[in-house]
Amino acid sequence: MIKRLCCLLFGWIGLAGCASVDIAKYRAEQPVLDLATYFNGTLDAWGMFQDRSGEVVKRFHVVIEASWKGEVGTLDERFTYSDGTTQRRVWTLKRQADGRYIGTADDVVGEAIGEVAGNALRWRYVLALPVDGKVYHVDFDDWMFLMDDKVMLNRSAMSKFGFHLGEVTLSFRKR
Repeated sequence: MIKRLCCLLFGWIGLAGCASVDIAKYRAEQPVLDLATYFNGTLDAWGMFQDRSGEVVKRFHVVIEASWKGEVGTLDERFTYSDGTTQRRVWTLKRQADGRYIGTADDVVGEAIGEVAGNALRWRYVLALPVDGKVYHVDFDDWMFLMDDKVMLNRSAMSKFGFHLGEVTLSFRKR
């Protein structure tokens, strides 16, 4: 009996961990996020990576040069980390007929899927993340919230095989 109760309890906890907020919850939130408007021009972002214990492992600054041609956007991101290392990621974003976005970049495995509602954007993708000479495919659940015409906040949960690895937090500021 106790064994069965423990199995049910752990199963319920596991399912609760998979639950997620529906993007539609933010549909009425203001200001309304238009990716082609916000991600256009030069933006700065400051961020940090926290491991599963909450320890800040890495801090960084990103300069983003963003532009659009019709329904296709390019985000050229240049990272400078607190340890002096640098990285570049170039995103190509394509608006779909249903309003969703598809994103690609060299270190994204397959495609990122983006949904916008109100002031919120949710990206889901797999990133090929180099760590200590190896590359791991890590799941990202990335939420961005437009605060005003200049500021956006971003929180990304990282996981592998359903296990929480850490979080990335960013603050964007449009120049």
